[in-house]
Amino acid sequence: MPEPTKKDETETENALPPPEQKTPQDGGTEKGKDEDDTSVSTPPADGMSKPSERKDSVWSIGETAPEEAEKRDDSQRSTLFIEKPQSGTVSVGGNITFIAKVEAKDLLRKPNVKWFKGKWMDLASKAGKHLQLKESFERHTKIHTFEMHIIQAKENYAGNYRCEVSYKDKFDSCSFDLEVTESSQAAPSIDIRSAFKRSGDGQDDAGELDFSGLLKRREVKQQEEEPEVDVWELLKNANPSEYEKIAFQYGITDLRGMLKRLKRMRREVKKSAAFAKGLDPAYQVDKGGKVRFMVELADPTVELKWYKNGQEIRPSAKYIFEHKGNQRILFINNCTMTDDARYYVTAGDEKCSTELFVRDPPILVTKGLEDTSTYVGERVELSCEVSEDDANVKWFKNGVELTNEPKSRYRIKVEGKKHTLIIEEAAKNDNATYSVMTTGGQSEAKLSVDLRPLKISLALEDQTVRLGQEIHLKCEISENVEGKWYKNGQLVEASDRVKLYHKGRIHRFIIASAAVDDEGEYMFVPDAYNINIPCKVHVVDPPKLHLDGLGENNTVTVVAGTKLRLEIPITGEPTPKVMWSKGDKWITDSGRIRAETYSDSSCLVIDTAEREDSGPFRITLKNEAGEDSALINIKVVDVPDPPQAPNVTEVGEDWCVMTWDPPANDGGSPILGYFIERKKKQSSRWMRLNFELCKETTFEPKKMIEGVAYEVRVFAVNAIGTSKPSMPSKSFVPLAVTSPPTLLAVDSVTDTSVTMKWRPPDHIGAAGLDGYVVEYCFEGTDEWIVANPELTDKTKFTITGLPTGSKILVRVKAVNAAGESEPRYHPQPILVKEVIEPPKIRLPRHLKQTYTRRVGETVNLVIPFQGRPRAKVSWQKNGSPIDKNQINIRNTENDTIIFIRKAERSHSGEYDMKVEVENLVDKATIDIQIVDRPGPPEVVTIEDVWGENVNLSWKPPKDDGNAAITGYTIQKADKKSMEWFTVIEHYHRTSATINELVIGNEYYFRVFAENMCGLSEDATMTKESALIAKDGKVYKYPVYDDFDFTERPLFTQPLVNTFAVAGYNATLNCSVRGNPKPKITWLKNKVAILNDPRYRMFGNQGVCTLEIRKPSPYDGGTYTCRAVNELGEAEVDCKLEVKVIYQGVINPGEPIFMAGNKQLQNKDF
Repeated sequence: MPEPTKKDETETENALPPPEQKTPQDGGTEKGKDEDDTSVSTPPADGMSKPSERKDSVWSIGETAPEEAEKRDDSQRSTLFIEKPQSGTVSVGGNITFIAKVEAKDLLRKPNVKWFKGKWMDLASKAGKHLQLKESFERHTKIHTFEMHIIQAKENYAGNYRCEVSYKDKFDSCSFDLEVTESSQAAPSIDIRSAFKRSGDGQDDAGELDFSGLLKRREVKQQEEEPEVDVWELLKNANPSEYEKIAFQYGITDLRGMLKRLKRMRREVKKSAAFAKGLDPAYQVDKGGKVRFMVELADPTVELKWYKNGQEIRPSAKYIFEHKGNQRILFINNCTMTDDARYYVTAGDEKCSTELFVRDPPILVTKGLEDTSTYVGERVELSCEVSEDDANVKWFKNGVELTNEPKSRYRIKVEGKKHTLIIEEAAKNDNATYSVMTTGGQSEAKLSVDLRPLKISLALEDQTVRLGQEIHLKCEISENVEGKWYKNGQLVEASDRVKLYHKGRIHRFIIASAAVDDEGEYMFVPDAYNINIPCKVHVVDPPKLHLDGLGENNTVTVVAGTKLRLEIPITGEPTPKVMWSKGDKWITDSGRIRAETYSDSSCLVIDTAEREDSGPFRITLKNEAGEDSALINIKVVDVPDPPQAPNVTEVGEDWCVMTWDPPANDGGSPILGYFIERKKKQSSRWMRLNFELCKETTFEPKKMIEGVAYEVRVFAVNAIGTSKPSMPSKSFVPLAVTSPPTLLAVDSVTDTSVTMKWRPPDHIGAAGLDGYVVEYCFEGTDEWIVANPELTDKTKFTITGLPTGSKILVRVKAVNAAGESEPRYHPQPILVKEVIEPPKIRLPRHLKQTYTRRVGETVNLVIPFQGRPRAKVSWQKNGSPIDKNQINIRNTENDTIIFIRKAERSHSGEYDMKVEVENLVDKATIDIQIVDRPGPPEVVTIEDVWGENVNLSWKPPKDDGNAAITGYTIQKADKKSMEWFTVIEHYHRTSATINELVIGNEYYFRVFAENMCGLSEDATMTKESALIAKDGKVYKYPVYDDFDFTERPLFTQPLVNTFAVAGYNATLNCSVRGNPKPKITWLKNKVAILNDPRYRMFGNQGVCTLEIRKPSPYDGGTYTCRAVNELGEAEVDCKLEVKVIYQGVINPGEPIFMAGNKQLQNKDF
C-alpha cells in the first residue's frame, strides 16, 4: 500500500550544509547569488540526459588556489568577452562543446585566443581526434566565435580549464570546470513524473516541469529510486503560473476546488490536547489504489469518528478501521474519483482534518505522429491516437503550446481516441517539430513545408515608352503569392503615381504618365521565392530645337574678328546626338569653329569670326525617338575687301588718270566710297589725296613732281569701316616720250622675212623705256602694219610672212609710259629675197683630233655651220650611212648634233659630215674612239726560281680595250692563305723578277693588264706554284684529316621588333650560319614573299636583310626569316608596325603619329 507523501517546507529552505559537503543545495544557493557563475552543461551528443547532480564554478571555492581566484575575479571585470565558456558535465564517451564570444566592433584585427587545461597546458598542441578548436566570424553582428569540442570524453578529461583572449594591450581570462561521469547502462521508460524535479536538487530548472525533455524522443538516464511526487507539495511550492501545467500533468480536473482546499490547508493548526499526532495536511493516491489515514490519541479511551465531506464513514469493505495502541487507522480501498474529498476525524469536541487527492491513471499515446512534407498553401493534418476517448491532449510547436482559439491558424479536432492538428493553408514558417503530449506519454513529428516550384507563365517585357505615355508592366506566375516590385534594386511602394495591382496569379505595375526618372531596370520578386522577373524600361522623348530667341529667318549677325557663342536650347530623351554642319563639312568639337554639346543645349562657337564663316549652318538632333533639324544663317559683316591695284591710264607732266574696280566683297555692307593715297616709289610714306569719299572709280591725282616715280593705292569704305589698302599701282613717272631709236639697219633677208636691228634712243628720259614697236608698209602704199603686237625690249626684230620679191619700208618707235616716240625710218625700200651664203662647217677645236670616250659614257657633239638658204646636212660612218636606231642626229639651221646615250666600242670610227647649199658643199671628218678596260694577259709562266727570287713572263692580252696597253700589275699569294698582295704596279715590260720572297713558302702569281680605262677585270694566274725552298732541308708536310664543317642553320642574331615610318624604306636584319650554305626564305604573316617588287632580299657573309620599299600601314605584320639546308632548318620572326606621320593636324608644325591600322577621316581636317 503506497504511503502518502509530504514534505516540510522549512527543511529545504533553511538547511544549508557547509561548502566541503558539496551537496546539491550548493548549486541552488549559489545560483541565486550570481547568475554569471552558473555553468550550462551541453547535452551529450549520444542522446544521454544530464545527471541529476552537477558541479559549477562555485564548487571549488574552498579548494582553489588564490591565483585562480584572482583570475576569476579578473574575468568578472572582462573587457573583451561578451559570452564566456561555462562549466559543464558530460558522460564518458560523450561530446561537449565550450563556446566563447568576443565582439569585434572596436578591434582592427582578429584577437588572439588560447585554451589551457590547468595552469600551463596549452591545448593548441593537443588538437586531434578527441579535441578540436574552431573559430568563426559573423560579419553582420561583428562577433568572433571560438569553440572547443571535446569528443568521446574520458574520465581523465575532467578538471579545471581556462580560456584567455588578448588584443594589443587588452587581456581577458575565464576559468570553467568539466565533470566527466560514468554512463548508465539501463534506461527506464518515459514517466511523466521524471520530468518533475524538486527544488534544491542541483538543476537549473529545479521546481519546474521539464516539457522540452518530454518533447524529445530520447532515452533518459536511469535514476535511483526517486520518491513519489506529492501533488499537494507541488501546488504549495509552485508559482501560480505553473498551476495549469501541474493540473494537466497529474490529471487534476477541478483545479479551482483543489486550490481552495490547499488554501484551507495553509491555515495554522492549533495544538490539540486530544491528538498526540494528527492527520497530515494532505494525502494523494492513484485511482484504484489504497490510502491510509492515521492519528495518535493522547487518551486511547476517547471515541473517534471519521467523516468525509461532513458525512460519517461507516466500516465496510471499502473503509477499514484499525486500532493499534493509541493509533487509530482508516484504510480506504480501491479509491475512485468520488473519494477525492475532505476528510476529518473527531475526538470529543476536537477534530483533525486533511485533504485526499485521487489521481487519474496516465493516458498513453497508442499511435504517434508521423513526419510530413507538403507545399506552401496545402492543407496539413497531423493525427495521433490515445488510450482513452476524449482525453485531455496538448499540442506543441517547437515546445510552445498551441491553443484551439477561433483566430488561430491551427485547429484541433477530436474524434474519440483520434486527435488531429489541422493547418488549412501551410506557410513557410510552419516548418517545425510538432508534438502531442498526454499525462502518460508524448509523440513528435517534423513538418517540412516547401515552396511549390514557381513557373513564370508570362514574363515582364522590355519597354520603350515615350515621355508622358503609360508604363504598363505585367507578369503572370503559377502561384497566387504576393510579391514586391523593385527599380534599380530599390523597393517601389504604391503611390499616387505608381499603381500596383495583384489579382490571382497576375501582377501589374502601372505609371500613368512616364517621366525621365522612370527609366531603369524593374524587377518583380515573388514573396518567399528566390526568383526575380526583370525587365528594362526605356523612356524616350523626340528631340526638339527651341529657336524662339533667333531673329528673322534664323539669322545671326556677327562682326568679323569677334567671338560668336550661339547657344540653342534642346530637349529630348535620351539626350539626343547633336550634329552641326556647314554644307558638306561636319563641325567637330575642336578647332576655331566647334560645337559644344550639353545635356540641355548645344553651342556653336566661332572663336574669331571670319567673312568665310557666313552662310547657313545646319543643326540636327537625333535619338531613337526621332530627329529635328534647322538652318541657322550666320552673317559675318566686315570691312570690305581691298580693291584691285588701280591702273594709271594716262600720265602727264604733273598729273595722271587712275581707275579701279570695286572690291569683290563689300563685307556684307554697301560701299560708301573710296580714299586714294599716293607716295613716291622710293618712299614709304603715303599721303591721303582726298578727305571726302570719292563716289566714283576714277580719280585724277595732280601736283606731282616731273621725273619722280609714283605709286597710288585705293581704300574702300563701308558702314563697318575702311578696308585694307589695295596693292599699289605700277609705278609711273609724269614725263614726256623718248627720242626716236637710232641706227636702224637691215640685219638679214630671206625669201619671206626681213630682220631689222637698231640702237636705243639717244635721250630716254626719267620715264624709262618700255619697248619698241616695229611697223612696215609695202612700197607704193601708206598703210603701216605693226609687225609686233606686243612691245619688244630687244633692238632686233624679224618681220615674217612677207611675199618673196616684194619691197617694204620699215620704221621703229620707242615706247614708254608717256607714249610713243617719233618713228625712225629705214632710208630705202628693202627687197624681200634671200642672198645665197656658201656652206661652212665650223668644227670645234677638240673635235679636230681623236675624240675619246669610255664605254657607257654619253656622247653629245654639237657642230655649228653656216650656209643659206636651206643648208642640207648628212652624216656617214666609215663611209656607210649612220644607223639612226643607235645614233641620234638632230639638225637645225645653224648646227647639227650627234648624240649617243650609252657609248659602246662598236660606235668607234670616222664620222663624215657634209653640208650642201644648192651646188655648194663643205665636208668635215670626226674620229670617235670608244675605249674599255683591256682583257687579261694570255699566259703567265714561271721562267725560273732561285733563292728568294722568281722570274715571270707573259704575253700581252688579245683585247687591248681599243686603247694602248699602258702597263701591268703583278700580285702574289701564299698557297696556304691564298690572300693576294700587289708587288709591282704600272709595269711596262712582259717579264719581271719578283724579289724578297719568304723561304719555305709556296707562291702563286697573277698579272693584270692596264690601259687608260684601268686594270682588266680578270687576271691570268700561273698554273704552277713557285716553292722558295731552304738549302739542305726537306720539309715533310703533315697529314691532316678533313674537318667536318657541316652544320645545320643557326641564327646568331635574331630579328627585333621594329617601327617604321610610312613612305621611308625599312630594313629587317638578322645573321645566320650553317654549312652547306642555307637557303633563305622570307615570310610575311606565314606567307612566303615571292617576286614582289616592294621587297628586296639580299645577304652577305651570313647577314640576311629584307628591305621594304616605302612601306604603307598595310605592310605591318609578323615577318619571319627561315633558313633551310640539308641538315635542318631554323626560323626567327619579329613584328613590324608602320606609323603614318601627318603634319600639322592639331597644331601647325606638330607631327601626329598614328598607328598603322588607323587612318584620318576627311572630317578630321
